[in-house]
Amino acid sequence: MMTKQTRQLAAIITGQNTTDGASVKLKRVVSQQQKNVFDPFVLLDEFGSDEPTDYVGGFPDHPHRGFETVTYMLEGAMLHRDHLGNEGHLRAGDVQWMTAAHGIIHSEMPEQKDGLLHGFQLWINLPAKEKMKPPHYQEFSADKIPHIDLAGGGYLRVIAGEYTNETEKIIGPVTGVSTQPLYFDVLLSSQQHLEITVSLEHTVLVYIYKGELAIDESNKTLKAGQLGQLVNGHNLQLTTKEQSARFLVLAGLPLKEPVVQAGPFVMNTIEEIEQAFSDYRNGVLTL
Repeated sequence: MMTKQTRQLAAIITGQNTTDGASVKLKRVVSQQQKNVFDPFVLLDEFGSDEPTDYVGGFPDHPHRGFETVTYMLEGAMLHRDHLGNEGHLRAGDVQWMTAAHGIIHSEMPEQKDGLLHGFQLWINLPAKEKMKPPHYQEFSADKIPHIDLAGGGYLRVIAGEYTNETEKIIGPVTGVSTQPLYFDVLLSSQQHLEITVSLEHTVLVYIYKGELAIDESNKTLKAGQLGQLVNGHNLQLTTKEQSARFLVLAGLPLKEPVVQAGPFVMNTIEEIEQAFSDYRNGVLTL
């Protein structure tokens, strides 16, 4: 039997506080400044505040083309609307997987005026051959996402991809995505160890949003607000010490294609980006 090689921590990114939309405060973890080194992931934001002025403006109507957005809510409520008349009411634990593809114009607005709003938005690139396909959605309420209680405490939620333990294989509800994504939300209690099998070809990222987590056999530690890239291997070894940890595990098949990102569009060439802006200005982005 082949021994699984443990992935090693190759890079640490610390999220930067910024604003987007109508002055929504958020932490930007993956951005175009990283020059597509996390292919196929092009953006990761964490938004989280119990101060209404930090989020109440939301994200009014804006366009997208060429990629997928994944919105995962931990707390609070958001309303998604698009130019086709679709609506999505996201509550705690819900996921919306939107494939913008050829073009979508949508808004993401809080459905609350006080209390905690906390969640993530991830952008995943589409291959060139799929960038101009019709847009579509996959939406899943919290009760449709497998929740696995881990031995020793904590849990693992399987949004996309599969998790295999000693007795079974658990598959997330998201299907039909070319980048073969894995998206887990994990809670580990203090002094707990977890191993996760991943594809050797995939880009693998771990983002800590609460507590601390020791990564790989070197016991290098990631703290809340930090993302680690893990390379070379089939196996993740994740361990907590005195603190518990909450974190996302993200993996995807790199597209290995040219990427040009400008504002709300992710394409393969400058000419395609210019066309996207022209289509939006001329009202034909979504036709």
